Amino acid sequence: MASPVLNLDQLRRYAVARSLFAPTTLTMALQRLGFVQADPLRAPARAQDLTLRHRVAGYRVGDLEAHYPKLPIEEDFFVNYGFVRRDVHHLMHPRTTRIVWSVARMKQAHEVLAFVREAGFVRPAQVDAHFDHGRVVNWFGGNSKASTQLLDGMHYRGLWRVVRREGGQRLYAVRAHEPSGLDPEAIMDRLVDVIVAKYAPLPAASLGQLVSLLAGGVPQWRQHRQAMLERARLRLPSQIVDGTTWFWPEGENPSSRRHGEEDQVRLLAPFDPVVWDRRRFEQLWGWAYRFEAYTPAAKRVRGHYAMPLLWRDQVIGWANVSAKSGELTPDLGFVNAAPKCKAFAVALDDELHRMAVFLRLKEA
Repeated sequence: MASPVLNLDQLRRYAVARSLFAPTTLTMALQRLGFVQADPLRAPARAQDLTLRHRVAGYRVGDLEAHYPKLPIEEDFFVNYGFVRRDVHHLMHPRTTRIVWSVARMKQAHEVLAFVREAGFVRPAQVDAHFDHGRVVNWFGGNSKASTQLLDGMHYRGLWRVVRREGGQRLYAVRAHEPSGLDPEAIMDRLVDVIVAKYAPLPAASLGQLVSLLAGGVPQWRQHRQAMLERARLRLPSQIVDGTTWFWPEGENPSSRRHGEEDQVRLLAPFDPVVWDRRRFEQLWGWAYRFEAYTPAAKRVRGHYAMPLLWRDQVIGWANVSAKSGELTPDLGFVNAAPKCKAFAVALDDELHRMAVFLRLKEA
């Protein structure tokens, strides 16, 4: 039986409904998302918190960091840096990186590992105090402590894990990795499926982009990226809509009537799964959204941390939100004009109230 012909309206509703699922527990939301991208900027909160607040019932800023030690997740690199489900993380390790350490560097790493095993867990400052590794030139041309660079490299290689953070600083403990027992090809396909489950529906070009980014999570299989992508194109359901091939997970129906609209406003993080793919964003909503936090102020169009404003299934504008003296201050902008209907005004007030509660400025 042939699949029903899709249109962009259906894809747009599907994209919103499947990602903004009914709020659940933090553990269940992380299980469903598979990976949550992290970003250190707080404007008004970190991206990981802004992403989870829509998907976790009663979520408050800082909850992820507070509960991290008991959650089945690991802080690590996937397609970007963030928090990845532990079973997925296990499939990515041990990593074999492109940069081979010198004998001297390996000796330093083994000495630090022995130190951490004895201590149980360490702060970077403890390693700095115990070892004299000196300073090195970092990737942007400045100077940083050699121990910091070593710790980052050891974490990336899976020699240890982040056990928690204190004041934003990572605390490390040694980690051993047992082989998964799965065929490498099966592992690669599972990792691609995690990507698709999070970001679907995906235009073909975006699927290719994300598979390329996966090389950061599994550099040992970098040379297999094209084979991974070709298998995905054959395995996944797809359809051409307005000249673009779209992909989504097996068993889902983008044309289902269950993907309805809600009279709800949501302010989304720049890295939220709904808006992360700028290519898809422009195809679904008809305008180009750019993250301008690192753009010189004079060249910004929408603001330092403009969060896309979703109304029903349309992204109609953006908001820069600040919290000063215990008060939430939103600065709104619209692609065309703000909707005149009362339903939108009520929904916007509700979202700003939810944001204030999330930021712990008000009680629920």
